[in-house]
This record gives sequence, C-alpha cells and structure tokens, in this order.
Amino acid sequence: MAKGEPVQTVDIIVPDPGPGEAVVAIQSCGVCHTDLHYREGGINDDFPFLLGHEAAGIVEAVGPDVTSVAPGDFVVLNWRAVCGECRSCLNGTPQYCFSTFNATQKMTLVDGTELSPALGIGAFAEKTLVAAGQCTKVDPSARPEAVGLLGCGVMAGLGAAMHTGEVGMGDSVAVFGCGGVGCAAVAGSVLAGAGTIIAIDLDDRKLELARQFGATHTINASEGDVVEAVRALTGGNGADVCIEAVGNPAVFLQAFYARDLAGTVVLVGVPTPDMVLELPMIELFGRGGRIKPSWYGDCLPSRDFPDLVDLYLQGRLDLDRFVTETIDLDAVEAAFERMHGGDVLRSVVVL
Repeated sequence: MAKGEPVQTVDIIVPDPGPGEAVVAIQSCGVCHTDLHYREGGINDDFPFLLGHEAAGIVEAVGPDVTSVAPGDFVVLNWRAVCGECRSCLNGTPQYCFSTFNATQKMTLVDGTELSPALGIGAFAEKTLVAAGQCTKVDPSARPEAVGLLGCGVMAGLGAAMHTGEVGMGDSVAVFGCGGVGCAAVAGSVLAGAGTIIAIDLDDRKLELARQFGATHTINASEGDVVEAVRALTGGNGADVCIEAVGNPAVFLQAFYARDLAGTVVLVGVPTPDMVLELPMIELFGRGGRIKPSWYGDCLPSRDFPDLVDLYLQGRLDLDRFVTETIDLDAVEAAFERMHGGDVLRSVVVL
C-alpha cells in the first residue's frame, strides 16, 4: 500500500516471538481514525503499513523471557508498553513514558518487504507480533469486540475526562466533538461523577448518542454561539472542564473560551501537522487554569484496562454501545468511508 491507496488484503509472514515479544491471535480490531491517518501519510511515510491497533485476542506464543502473559491469555493490546527505566517511570508516573516498547522483529510480506505496524501493533491480521508489554490480560468473559476498543479511541476519551481532565464529583464538563472519543469522554465524565455534561457537535445523530452515554445537555454548534450556550448552562461561568475531541484550532478556541476561569482545557483530538493555533497571550495569562494535551487519555494499560473491563462486566460502562457494526477483514476500506461520513462510532473487524 502506498500513500492514499485503498487498503489491500494480502498474506504476511509473522515470525516466532523473540525475547520480550508475543504473538497474539486477533479476535477483533476497531477501525480507528488513526488508521486512516496512516493510510493518508499523516503519521509518517514508512509504507507499507500493517494497519489496525484497537484489538483484543488470545496470546498464542511468547518469547523465552516473557512472564507477564502466557499462551491462552485473553488480552487487550495497547501502544503504551512502558519501559520502566525512563525518568517518568522512575518518578512514579509511567503513564507519561515516552520510551515505550514495540516488537524488535519485523513482520513482512511474502516477498520479504518489511511492514510498519500501526502504533506498533498491526492488528488487521489473523495474528500479529507485539512487545509483550503491549498485551494487557483482562477477564476472558468480556466481549472482544467491545473491550478491544480500549486499545485506543475509547480509552483516549475515558482518560481525557478521568485522568487528564481530573473531572470530579459535581463538576461541569463540556465535550466538543461526539465521535467515538468524545462519547467516551462523556462516559468517563459520568463515571467520575460530573453533575453537568454538555455535548457539542454539528451532527444531531452524534448528539443523540452522547445523550445515550450520559450527556445532560446537547448543543448543535451550527445553531448559535457555542461559548455563550455553554455559559448559559453553567450559571454564566463556563464549564469546569472542556474536552476538545476534534483536533481543530477553531474548536479548541471554543473550548478555551467556554471554560470557567481557572478551569481546564483538555486536547485529546488529534490535529494534523499543518494546523496552527493562534491565541492572544493575555487571554492565556488572564484566564488562568490549565491547558493539557492528552495522549491515550494518560492511561496506564496495566492499571486501567482490567478495572474498566470489570466496570463493563458490571454494566456500569457500556462499551457495547460503541460498536456500531461488525465487519469482515476485507471490508475495512468501506468502513473508512462510513467513518469519514460520521455514520458509525466504530466498525469492528471480527476475525
């Protein structure tokens, strides 16, 4: 696959796991915007890519020194396999580790061409090779199609609210953009005990979904001044936490001005490299508070995935609602089109 070309289904070679590695038989993998970014060259130019990263499956084999997981374990894959040695890990904040591990060996095409796995995972495949730390063991009674989504978008949104935004009991939250990540931020705000949860989008279908996840109010951004609408719903003050789940400078500015003084703005939407934010410094200084980018919802998979799966199994976190449809592996290209049109929260490949 070259830049912008449709995805192809081909045979690949997956090597036996070496030290620190594991081979996972994939059961499900979500179709995420990040995969589309890879296809369009928006991440890097290391074509050809093996796409797919929101995945769950069964460990098939492990390298000789791997003790964290074993063959037969049901795992959710992640792209934050922390190193345990960098300054963040040693300071007790491994969720900020930027020295995360991927598999050392390369998967290849049959002709030997090396593949670049998306986010070090590459799970649009019957099996994939990852670093063992990218495997998080969870309760095997969970539905793979649902809990696999913790591998990226759903975890990003949940964590943007619960970890990065530090939403607290009774807080007011405004979520800008109600795709999969935004709806997860709504769900995370519910879990954190927020009192007022305002969902903002241009699409009434997405606003209705946000209500189903727990939004108390919705605003169609095409129908008036969004900032004033948020203030009207928060006593004239603005929200305690504003979560930008689009990755767009204009939307970010709305979130910035819609927060309360000394409130928090979280950027979890992924911008493209050409986007530029223009903000008068006096506004930044005069309003106080915090602006916090959120990578992967500041999650720590070994800590968060098992707990969130337990909440799912208890009926307190509706991960099933994120699964709009299940599809075959050869239907990924069509799923990209439905995603781009806003017709789905998540299409999930089932293998």
